[in-house]
Amino acid sequence: MSDIYLSRTNQKLSFVRLHLEALEHAQHSNSWNKHGLVESYNESVLFHLIGAVRSFLREIGERYRLDVEAVHTIADLQKLLETTGQESPEVNELAQLAESPAGWINSLNRAYAGCWSATDKHLKRSDSSQSLSEIHVVQVNPDHSEDPQLLVEYRQWFNELDGLVERLRSSMLEW
Repeated sequence: MSDIYLSRTNQKLSFVRLHLEALEHAQHSNSWNKHGLVESYNESVLFHLIGAVRSFLREIGERYRLDVEAVHTIADLQKLLETTGQESPEVNELAQLAESPAGWINSLNRAYAGCWSATDKHLKRSDSSQSLSEIHVVQVNPDHSEDPQLLVEYRQWFNELDGLVERLRSSMLEW
């Protein structure tokens, strides 16, 4: 077993730490591009958190000697375990967290999906001098009033994930 996904999970968790720190600095910044930095770091934290979860799923799959290239979601991992007749308490716990409406994995998945949502409504040009190719940035949080709460929530998700990974890793070693 190569443990490549163990390393990848650790790397993603490290990236989350770095981006949380950068997000905090951006929130306290007075620079002209503060809001762009905040939006950018908000999304990068979500990206790396989801990356850590997905890498951890593959790490679990690797421990159970599954075809980890086919694992992208908890459901994928559950199906592979089912086909091999294996049971994983780690995957069961992750599935419960993801299915619970109040669970942090469910909240994380919804927030990440929000990064990809868009509208098919076209912005009307207010005047003919505006270029059709002009990039219009749509802010998720236009007044940035929720920035401090988002940082707290992201840190909570990170701490939950980090603790979960450590706890489940130790239980997989005992097994």
